[in-house]
Amino acid sequence: MSFGLVNVPVRLYSATENHDLSFHQVRASDGSRIRLRRIAQADGEEVAYRDIAKAYESEDGQTVVLTDEDFASLPNRSSKEIAVERFVPASQIDPILYDKPYYIEPDALGAKAYALLRESLRDSDRVAIVTVAIRNRMTIAALRVKDDAILLQTLLWPDEIRATKELNHLDTDTEPKESEVAMARMLIESMAGDFEPEDYEDDYQQAVEALVKSKIEGGDTQTKPAADAEDDGGEVVDLLAALQRSVDRAKASRSDDTSSTDSKRGDVAGRSRRGRAASARPYWLPGPPRCRLAVDL
Repeated sequence: MSFGLVNVPVRLYSATENHDLSFHQVRASDGSRIRLRRIAQADGEEVAYRDIAKAYESEDGQTVVLTDEDFASLPNRSSKEIAVERFVPASQIDPILYDKPYYIEPDALGAKAYALLRESLRDSDRVAIVTVAIRNRMTIAALRVKDDAILLQTLLWPDEIRATKELNHLDTDTEPKESEVAMARMLIESMAGDFEPEDYEDDYQQAVEALVKSKIEGGDTQTKPAADAEDDGGEVVDLLAALQRSVDRAKASRSDDTSSTDSKRGDVAGRSRRGRAASARPYWLPGPPRCRLAVDL
């Protein structure tokens, strides 16, 4: 992180985390996990991940396929510097622009310079506008103070904010009466107070957690089918290994059929040599069984 001639070695950490419960799609009858496959719309064939490309569809329905080489030719900013461009009043940044927050932690050698920038921001009531590369893409962000840490919060680009004119029924001529406005102000004053985030709870998540816990304690669970054991956690099955196992199985099946066929042929030939009648009961030779291979990718 640099401002002026001051450079501070720092690390970025995500400032938020998601506590939502994660659900899987399963078959209701036995809890078997449902695996989603990549299917081509044109012919219904499953597509290997290596054969998948990114594409952009224009407004008139034309599809443009972009290759890895196309993306490699785009501007790629891999700089790890958080460069302060200017300091602006905090009131000038509309809260709708704020996006993903990160905590900035200083290196031990840069703790003093970090504290200097933190206290300067706190005292000036300003935020620092910076440029930073996150996931190889340059973006703008704001530095502000939270407790004793500097918070970096990425900002949305102006064209990512939808205009209010897209909303309906805003330009109506129904102006409220003065008496109605006065009554609304009285209501606001009667409900005025300070914002305390701890006063609010996610009652839906708490209810879901309690429901899951009660089902577990009551034994209302299902044992995961054996077929799911290899795919637990959505791990990708090795396609080559799966194919090799299928080939080995097919070879073993053909070997068993061949041995059975040879044995039956030898038995028929032996009885023929022993002078058995031509009208003896024939032996039908079974062909190789048909099989289908399904591989989770």
